[in-house]
Amino acid sequence: MSAPVDPRSSWGLPAPGTMAPVADPEPLVTRVLAPNASPMTLDGTNTHLVGEPGSGQAVVVDPGPDDPAHLVAVEAALAARGARVVAVLVTHHHGDHATAARPWGRHFGAPVAAASPAVTGSGGRLLVAGERLRLAGTTLDVVPTPGHTADHLAFRLASGAVLTGDAVLGRGTSVVSHPEGDLLAYLDSLRRLHDLGPAALYCGHGPELTVDPSAVLRHLLDHRAHREAQLLALLAVAPRTVPELVAAVYPGVVPAVLPAAAQSTRATLVKLAAEGHVRVDGDRAELA
Repeated sequence: MSAPVDPRSSWGLPAPGTMAPVADPEPLVTRVLAPNASPMTLDGTNTHLVGEPGSGQAVVVDPGPDDPAHLVAVEAALAARGARVVAVLVTHHHGDHATAARPWGRHFGAPVAAASPAVTGSGGRLLVAGERLRLAGTTLDVVPTPGHTADHLAFRLASGAVLTGDAVLGRGTSVVSHPEGDLLAYLDSLRRLHDLGPAALYCGHGPELTVDPSAVLRHLLDHRAHREAQLLALLAVAPRTVPELVAAVYPGVVPAVLPAAAQSTRATLVKLAAEGHVRVDGDRAELA
């Protein structure tokens, strides 16, 4: 069966490892790349500074790792914008997005806001799905996007662009890892983002997606459907274990990514079991 074609493949996006360390994808936004590149974080975590030009203020979204060099780079970008930090927002609790949130909140004297109290701490603000934040001379709408994690949020900007965190990556696909992730919720989140009609997708990792953001979201939905079809086709031949399914569905994948592939496969099997298509017993799955 043919895999769906990724529209990003023809967009001339930066090759892995070649993203600019600092970029201004639009007047409201500056992106600062954290120095934590890996097979899972791609070029590193994208920390976004959001604020109306000339307002003298900015919001930090996903400060990422508590790395001194990254803080220096962010402070330089803030100086270039002539802005001080008025809030630190976090899309979800994973350390590559959230570790610096409270330390930077203290450093900048700014409140920390997220959907999880584990991120905000006792003095932070818990964000509510659907609320509109009026900060730094602009607005950010809080969009619930659970699936990658239960506490995952995205932020829609006044320009129509969306800061996606790990709901959408600039390259490849987000890991929905069992048991933390929920594939049914993730697919609903992709549809919710698609229905927003985003002008651009500014991802937690990888390059900005500006050519046809809706096409990327449709592709990600098609990609997940293709993965499900692959698993069902394999199980139609015989029951299989998760390692056997991973070997068949992800041939040639680099070893560092194999654990994520296995967890993603488990998450897909959990979804298929919830829908009555398969039965899962430990690491073994069969058609229902």
